[in-house]
Amino acid sequence: MSNENLESKRWLIAGAAIIMQLCLGTVYAWSVFKLPLMKAHGWSDFEVSSTMMILMAVIGVSAAFGGTLVDKKGPRFVASIGGILFGSGVLLAGFADQVGNLFLLYLGFGIIGGLGNGFGYVTPIATLIRWFPDKRGLITGLAVMGFGAGAFFMGKIAPGMVNDMGVAQTFYIWGVIFLVVVTGCAQFYKNPPKGWLPAGWTPPTTTVSAADSFTFEEAVRRPQWWMLWGMLFLNVSAGLGLISQLSPLAQDVVRKATPGISPAELAVAGGTILAIASIFNGLGRLFWASLSDKIGRKMVFMVMFASQAALYIFLPQISNVMLFTVIACYLLACYGGGFATMPPFTADSFGPGYIGKVYGMMLTAWACAGVVGPFVFAKIPGIALYVAAGLLIAGFVIALVYTRPAHKAKA
Repeated sequence: MSNENLESKRWLIAGAAIIMQLCLGTVYAWSVFKLPLMKAHGWSDFEVSSTMMILMAVIGVSAAFGGTLVDKKGPRFVASIGGILFGSGVLLAGFADQVGNLFLLYLGFGIIGGLGNGFGYVTPIATLIRWFPDKRGLITGLAVMGFGAGAFFMGKIAPGMVNDMGVAQTFYIWGVIFLVVVTGCAQFYKNPPKGWLPAGWTPPTTTVSAADSFTFEEAVRRPQWWMLWGMLFLNVSAGLGLISQLSPLAQDVVRKATPGISPAELAVAGGTILAIASIFNGLGRLFWASLSDKIGRKMVFMVMFASQAALYIFLPQISNVMLFTVIACYLLACYGGGFATMPPFTADSFGPGYIGKVYGMMLTAWACAGVVGPFVFAKIPGIALYVAAGLLIAGFVIALVYTRPAHKAKA
């Protein structure tokens, strides 16, 4: 295949990746289902929130395993399995609501859906990093922008669907859509030919080449791999905690600003704020990752950590709906930006040759954060925002002292 055809092919793969990630990212709108499920079945806040905790933990673990499979079996196989599992999990979640079984909800949306989501999430990242060595920040930002923006569509559409037809039917419809679309997009995935580089592009000396890439076993023995793991964990813990409670938090602010508002209107208002903020979860991924191509990955993380810490401390004082929405948008933009900037940060540090496993295993940080963040916000809501600020300050310190590992031949 000519270089011109390969150039077209890589952008086609990028388009399929964005569509797939839009579908997978709808899980971030989970909070719009919380109150309807609690009201319909008498489940507690913590019981329903545990679905999100299980989901995020399983996504992180399955992404780690999926990254290893991508290196061994290829991206099309792994992404196809991901689409089948994710769609099936959402369908089972609909049945769980229909029969009122909480453990089926955990199994469907949390475990099966989480497995499929993790396989689907890591595959386009590992694939596109190989296809776009010249635009790592931009392309990973575009790909995971879809994941962040997916909740916008669910946040705007799902409340009306739930009000009109119930949670179960809503899950059934989306489950079928995910089965068809995610699995269909997976068929476009393929790794580039060995040794391929974009025409006229020369790898910079500031990054590790494919030939000199660290294996996972080599990378994990470097403190820098663990530092990047820690930065991802801290950023995601704060962000997921906020996301898990964003609709209820927004409804509290709206309720105080608009006395007498009906429960139905309140639910729509909370879903709308979640949807708007979710746009910035997506846009932030593109913005911060693209910016990291210009000012460096380390600097981007330092700015995100410092600014988020300040805003989490300030957020409990907010009673204005517009100001709350603006801050939520920025915080989700930084949350998404961490996900988008970490893959090129990892590839710059350890090379693209084994990125499926090297970065995939780093997503265990997501799994851990998926438990810690929502747990903190559900169990200690009074001080959760201040705890999140503390986590972000710790992340700033790690980013400040980070230096790229020495070439493995010299280490």
